[in-house]
Amino acid sequence: MILPALKKTYQGQLVLDIPSMEIADGSITAICGQNGSGKSTLAKILAGIEKPDDGTVTSDAARSVGYLPQQSYAFHMSITSNLMLNKDPEKTKQENLAHAQQLLKEIGLESMAKKNAKKLSGGETQKMALARLLMKSYDMIILDEPTASMDTASIPTAEKMICDYQRRTGCTILIITHSPEQAQRLASHTIRLEGGKLCE
Repeated sequence: MILPALKKTYQGQLVLDIPSMEIADGSITAICGQNGSGKSTLAKILAGIEKPDDGTVTSDAARSVGYLPQQSYAFHMSITSNLMLNKDPEKTKQENLAHAQQLLKEIGLESMAKKNAKKLSGGETQKMALARLLMKSYDMIILDEPTASMDTASIPTAEKMICDYQRRTGCTILIITHSPEQAQRLASHTIRLEGGKLCE
């Protein structure tokens, strides 16, 4: 995937200004940097949520993109029903339900499957949102700080689920993280931003 040169300003302040670069298809690439480095802005542009001031991310109708925002959200329904909102259209209802149950078991929410998702804590909501995204296959998924709200015991499990998903689907994964350690554990390539600019 060729990422074009991109520039973005907010209220006259430059928050992103990067040159064109190549992201390896079928890999896990980490985008690292401190708060305010432009990581989330880049993620939103690549997910099609924000438009850059300069540069165009080419829309490929054949490429499906999944996006997990930094602020996870839950719908006013059971946890299982939340996952089923992102069911795989190529699977039967029973297959999707079985997949949802398996994901909830892996992430540690199996016993809460019938609970209203709006009553979850921040970390639990983030775990549910990750499981919901992983319900179906994408060509690319963009994960913005996917474990930031999770308790430390849940992070290795979530990271394993992300890696297992990549191996199973062969998709390209971009993971936004402020943690160099997480980038080292998960990614084969790293993009480092500082002050909205590429520094590595």
